[in-house]
Formats: sequence, structure tokens, C-alpha cells
Amino acid sequence: MDLVIKLGMLVVFFGVMVGVGLYCRRHATNVDGFVLGGRNVGPWLTAFAYGTSYFSAVVFVGYAGQFGWKYGIASTWIGIANALLGSLLAWAVLGRRTRIMTQHLQSNTMPQFFETRFDSKGLKVVASAIIFIFLIPYTASLYNGLSRLFEMAFHVDYAVCVIIMAVLTAVYVIAGGYMATAVNDFIQGLIMLVGIVAIIAAVLGSRGGFMASLNQLASVSDPAVSETPGIFNSFFGPDPLNLLGVMILTSLGTWGLPQMVQKFYAIKSEKSITKGMIVSTFFATIIAGGCYFLGGFGRLFGDQVDVATAGFDAIIPAMLSNLSPFLIAVVVILVLSASMSTLSSLVLTSSSTLTLDFLKPAMKKEMDEKKQLSIMRILIAVFIAISAVIAIFQYRSGSAFIAQMMGISWGALAGAFLAPFLYGLYWKRTTKAGCVVSFVFSTVVMILNILVRGSFPAILQSPINAGAFCMLAGLVLVPLVSLVTPSPDRKKVDDIFSCYDRKVVVRARDSIETE
Repeated sequence: MDLVIKLGMLVVFFGVMVGVGLYCRRHATNVDGFVLGGRNVGPWLTAFAYGTSYFSAVVFVGYAGQFGWKYGIASTWIGIANALLGSLLAWAVLGRRTRIMTQHLQSNTMPQFFETRFDSKGLKVVASAIIFIFLIPYTASLYNGLSRLFEMAFHVDYAVCVIIMAVLTAVYVIAGGYMATAVNDFIQGLIMLVGIVAIIAAVLGSRGGFMASLNQLASVSDPAVSETPGIFNSFFGPDPLNLLGVMILTSLGTWGLPQMVQKFYAIKSEKSITKGMIVSTFFATIIAGGCYFLGGFGRLFGDQVDVATAGFDAIIPAMLSNLSPFLIAVVVILVLSASMSTLSSLVLTSSSTLTLDFLKPAMKKEMDEKKQLSIMRILIAVFIAISAVIAIFQYRSGSAFIAQMMGISWGALAGAFLAPFLYGLYWKRTTKAGCVVSFVFSTVVMILNILVRGSFPAILQSPINAGAFCMLAGLVLVPLVSLVTPSPDRKKVDDIFSCYDRKVVVRARDSIETE
């Protein structure tokens, strides 16, 4: 009976996802519709698409488990930073200007933005290559966390879990494009909100409630980490500096990730930005705050998992293993929702970037929209297949934890793109040379971190801290290099920034300006 409940809920979930994909085919008849939903996506869909692309099994299983174990209840600060810096401030600073300038420049992808903003086809090609290379490890990491939960709930082989998730995601993304992912993200986001609250209540309830769990956590000690009593239920935990590195990577990183920033390209109107910012921040507070808060109690379940052998990724599944069959099914669907939404966003970003920014310019003959759509759909299937193969290989070889794979990907992508994109929106003096330096610096640092990690300073040996360092370094390097290199053509830049000065007519209910 338990298995029937779990399978029944999964079948309904999968049916809805595929049904939405097929229904949204009418929005995916041209490139703009397939990639950006015709730039006509409302605030709720955009906010949920942003949030569900942000948080996946990587966060729920990998990051919540690892950092909850390392920092205790202080790991909740990561979720708070995700909500305030990664959502609220990202929308406030980037949302409106991104939507206006990308439409003015007619750019559908981040590499296209770099090409038109800085008048450089080379930047577009390099940005496309960086996205293609570094989104793959992140995409592969999504399967890992989900499949661990599938094994716990159904005792199904890891490879089978990966293949099921890959095929179902491919079906609805290939069929409906961006609009299908946005609608499914909304449905999946609702599941995530309800699910995380129910799971936290159930897990803490199994330990006597919140206060009892907090008191138990105060009695946990680990001499290898700290001699301070009650360190794991303290305000900043045993290692505030490395905790800050995680907060920066997972929060500021969204500002430079193409799959996140691209959500602003598609938003419908001015009002949608304010409403979307509020909804997105609320979503991040509940989901990210809830995940890290739950992970903070991981050490209470230390008797059920051998971290030294099974790794940090086994902590959250161990915490959930004794829940009721119904709640386990809710957990699986929650993490499935988070992972499929992020996976769909990543493969759509990868396929559109490679098609529009790499293959299309390289073709000698003109590539019409029908052919572009066909290539993008083929590439979606290819990307999903590649990431699935890597995920299975990585799991069999045990080569990296989920958190490390995500850290490498986020560090390279956000480190390369954050500063050039931000300054490109706000500062006319930003130069192509500044962008090149940011691209090269971050990708080289993260590649070296993989190859010769032991040669790095101790604090930067972690891919997470190295990624955070690359983001902050880019914010300094881009303006410095721009100031010492020739300024861009004034007339071209003024024309680009004129999009912010054009006059528009609005209804009185939308503006308090007098006639």
C-alpha cells in the first residue's frame, strides 16, 4: 500500500508536467516564443521561474546537508542571504534595466547582450563556450541529490532514476519551451512551498519539537570542529568566515548566472517587476531559509548516517528516512519539482545560447526560425543526455560531492559574467577589455582550482570560496581595466543607453505624475 501511494502521487505529478508541456506548444512556434515566452510572462510565473531555477536538489540535499552539518543552525543565514541578496536586491538592481536594455538591443541570451552592448562577436563566442562548458557539471549535479532520495524511497537503481527524470524533463521542454517551463515552475513552486513546511514540522516533531531539537543540538560536540560548548546552535556557528563565502557564492552568484538573469528578459511589464520581486523574495525566504534551517539539525541524526563513508549528500535522506510513506512521497515530489525546474532552465539556456550565439553565426547559409527551433530542440535532448551520463559516471566513481560540483559551475559562470553584465547595464565607460579580463580571470581560477587545488591558499582551496572570490574580484577588475583602456565609441554607447530615456505614456492608475 505504501508503494502504491508513492507511485500514484508520482504518476499524477509526471502527467501534469507532460500535459503542460504539450499544452504550451502554441507558445513555442518561433524563437522568441520558445526562448522567452514572447517577452509576455507575468510576475507570478516569472517570480516562481526565478525561484525554482534558483533552488534545486543541489540546495535541498547537497548544500543543506553539508553546511547544516558544518555550521549547525547558523546555516540558516545562507537562506536569509539568498532571499535578500540573491532575490530582493537582484530584482531591484537588475530587473528593470535588464528588461529594457535587452529588448532595445534585441538580445535573447546573455552572450547576445555582450555582443551588442560591447560591439564584439568574439565576446559572444567566448561567453557561449563558458556557458556550455560550466553548465554541464551543474546540470549533472541535479540528478545526484534527487536520485539519492529515489533510492531511499523506492530502492530503485540510481541510473533508472536519472533516466526517468531526464526523459520527462526533455519531453515538456522540447514541446513547450520557455512557457512550458514557466507554468511548470509555478506548479512545482507551490509544491515546494507546501512541502518544505510540512517536512520541517515532521522532522522536528520526531525530535520533540523545535525547542527540544534546539536543546539537543546544543549538547552536540565535535572536537575536530570546535571546543566551544553549544557551538552548533550558536548565532554564527563554528566557522563564520567560510559561512560568509557560501553566502556570497549562493546569493551574489544569481546576478551573473545566465539561466537566472534571462528570467528578467521575459517579464511582461513595469508593474510585473515590483510584484515579481516581492513574490520571489517570499519564495526564497521559505524555500532557502527552510532548507538550510532543516539542514542545521542534521547532527541530531548522526547515529543514522556515517558521513565519513557516505558523504554529506546522505545526511538529508537519512533525516527523512523515517517519515510516513505520504510525507516521503511529498519529499520526493518536492525535490523532483526543484530539480526538474532547474534542469529545464539550464538546458533551455544552454541550447538557445549554443544555437543562437555559436551555430547560427557560423552557418554560411541563413538559418531560418524553423531550423533554429529544430536545432534547439535537438540540443536540449543532447545536453540532457550528456549531463545524465556524467551524473551516472560521477556517482559510480564518487569523484565529487554535489556542493563542490555546483561551486565550480557557479564560480566560473557568475565570476565571469556578473561584473561585465552589471556594469554593462549601468556604466557607459565599461569596455570590452574589462569583460575579457573578467571572463579569463574567473575561468582560469576555477579550472586551476580543479587541477591544482592544493597550491591555492588554504581559504581558497574550497571551490565555493574560490567562486565567491572570483565574483568579488570581477567587481574590482572590470572598472579598473575599463578606466585604463580606450573608452568605447561615445555615439554607440549613448544610443544603447537611450532606451532608459525614452518617453512612455502610462495610465494615471500606474503613475502619480501630474500632467
